[in-house]
Amino acid sequence: MRTGWFGAWLARPLASFHLVVAIAVLLTVLGLVMVLSASSVEAYAGGASVYSLFIQQAMFAALGAVLFYIALRVPMRVMRQLSFPAFALSLVLLVLVLIPGIGTEVQGSRRWFDLGVVSVQPSEIVKITLVVWGSHLLASRQTEKAGYKDILMPLVPAGLLVCFLVVLEPNLSTTIALGIVLTALLWFGGLPLRMFVTIAVSGGVAAAILALSAGYRSDRMRAFFSPGSDPQGIGYQARQAMYSLADGGIWGRGLGQSRAKWSYLPNAHNDFIFAIIGEELGFLGCALVLGLFALFVYTGLRIATRSVDPFIRLLTASATCWITGQALINVGYVVGLLPVTGLQLPLVSAGGSSLAITLLMFGIIANAARHEPEAVAALHAGQDGRFSRMLRLPIPEMYSPARARAARAKAKAKTKATAKPKVKPSPPKRALPSGRGRGGGQPRRSIDSDSARRSTRGEPRSSRSTEAWRGTRAWEPNYPMKHARDRGNSR
Repeated sequence: MRTGWFGAWLARPLASFHLVVAIAVLLTVLGLVMVLSASSVEAYAGGASVYSLFIQQAMFAALGAVLFYIALRVPMRVMRQLSFPAFALSLVLLVLVLIPGIGTEVQGSRRWFDLGVVSVQPSEIVKITLVVWGSHLLASRQTEKAGYKDILMPLVPAGLLVCFLVVLEPNLSTTIALGIVLTALLWFGGLPLRMFVTIAVSGGVAAAILALSAGYRSDRMRAFFSPGSDPQGIGYQARQAMYSLADGGIWGRGLGQSRAKWSYLPNAHNDFIFAIIGEELGFLGCALVLGLFALFVYTGLRIATRSVDPFIRLLTASATCWITGQALINVGYVVGLLPVTGLQLPLVSAGGSSLAITLLMFGIIANAARHEPEAVAALHAGQDGRFSRMLRLPIPEMYSPARARAARAKAKAKTKATAKPKVKPSPPKRALPSGRGRGGGQPRRSIDSDSARRSTRGEPRSSRSTEAWRGTRAWEPNYPMKHARDRGNSR
């Protein structure tokens, strides 16, 4: 069967890696050009340089490129070890930003740390830390008989705590993005469908209550369901976005020739930049943006299905859902299919923290692409290509469940040896086997050994869940592998 040149190119070992890098570069460059076009008029009208916002966006793009490169070099094992400390630090930052005098309040929302030259949103940081830590946690819990409690605890309480802190800012749009992250983690983590439906319905009810609780959020909902009731008030922004899209037609008015950016469309460089793309580049420009995100969905799910490491599977699939879901919500409210939420178009809308953090996530996904079995085999064979040699990227290791079990056993033995006993132990008479004790004594169990699983069959379910919680380690990427390629083969 003959295939085209694109199909032959996709069959190459590092095709996924090159696709992720190309998509990130194209969307970032397009975003910089459109931010310059959409923000220049209002920046000049405000007495600043026409390049002021563009320069700020370019600085964050450079920072994001550095983070992208760092993410490419960090081993997955180290990433898992640092996942919980990073998540805990992001929680602390979410608390600190709510304190007056530490967090900066802008238009009634306390979301930023003002560092002088730039401002940083901790709610953007917590998106990526939740994805990485949640993927590590669920990958460590995926055992043969893991129940829903092993999946829900402590991921769901931690996720709800993060959403609660973000709601206090208030920032409903980021709360929606965090809800997408948590939902994707639970779905790909194997939550039973009945539990998933219950949580999804509860989340939808909570989102509806939050949308109607505050004045500006309820106004947005009223404007969506009754767009003609207040065309010059709350419905003005969405109405102008539709005019801007209609003015672009098929081919667009030309780059830099938008009329809506002349103070007709509020936040044209940020939330509604897709409308400016449609006006200046036309339907073809909008199709290009949507096509790049569609290609990103294909690439992300391709990496997830081709990987044998469960951590990489969960991480890549959940991150793909987060970025794509955020993009679809932004496009949806610009074209009038959804209520206005304020979610930005990833890598395209103006927003320094969002741009840098999204580029960091793209770097992690590109790193995951280099861990596909075929890619690892090609890299070890010296087929790394010019791009990898130019960046001097390290060669990833082939994932092996046996090596993971050995590393886990060694780490646990070291932990037991260095742990201080709470009571003075009696002198041991004889080394006891791990599965059973002599004289009715109960040995210390390990949740990852076969003997421990056999010995816990008679215990209550909650006891096993507690043991699984306490036994989770960052270097435990093991779960039962059925397929031949899951046992470390490169084919």
